[in-house]
Amino acid sequence: MGYQHLITQRDGAVERLLLNRPDIRNAFNDVMIGEITDWAGAIAHDRAVRAVVITGAGPTFCAGADLAWMAKTIDFTEAENVDDARRASMMFAAIDELPVPVVARIHGAALGGGAGLAAVCDVVVAEEHAMFGFTEVKLGIVPAVISPFVVAKIGRSAARALFLTGRRFTARHALDIGLVHDVVQPEDLEAAVNGVVREILSAGPEAAAAAKALIADVWDKTPGEARDRTAHALARRRISAEGQEGLRAFLQKRKPGWSGE
Repeated sequence: MGYQHLITQRDGAVERLLLNRPDIRNAFNDVMIGEITDWAGAIAHDRAVRAVVITGAGPTFCAGADLAWMAKTIDFTEAENVDDARRASMMFAAIDELPVPVVARIHGAALGGGAGLAAVCDVVVAEEHAMFGFTEVKLGIVPAVISPFVVAKIGRSAARALFLTGRRFTARHALDIGLVHDVVQPEDLEAAVNGVVREILSAGPEAAAAAKALIADVWDKTPGEARDRTAHALARRRISAEGQEGLRAFLQKRKPGWSGE
């Protein structure tokens, strides 16, 4: 499928998504939001995909909202703004809910919605000099549609400090608060991302999807509330064909069938 603002590449079981508006730092507009939502919907039903890598063309990962698009919203009614915001929220949710691990490869900057995009990725690798920021309050607005995903990722304390000030922060600080999982030198970024992908591909694909769903299911529950859910989740995996293969491969000291070796 052809896109105006995205480039996709399939590398075996890995889907690579390139945000492709480098002239405006890969900023979101309504077209790009619709394209990402459509792309995520297709990937969600593609059983050949076992991992996704998202990155940006040019020197910046994603600078948030396109200024020209934002200028259009000045004349929107409240109802039109609600519809517009819902479409953006659906895009972030579509990525967040993908049943495969999603890796963000971040360079340059991830600001506003770009930082929100990092929040909905499962593993985030950033180069040392990347900058982040939830900068919406500097424009008199709020990081509303990304807030559920960001607060789930970094917690209320960090969200308070960063949402209310809109200040920019380093990749190291993003690592400290859990928005980023690994920070590397620029020349090591690609190798680091590829290392994460190799780890993902060594896992059972159904187990990885089940583990992602498990996190979403239990993160806001007490151990008591989650007990039956987790017991059934483990039991289902143990009796599944993939679970049986993984356990037998481990006991027999061989590679499991999904490893391709």
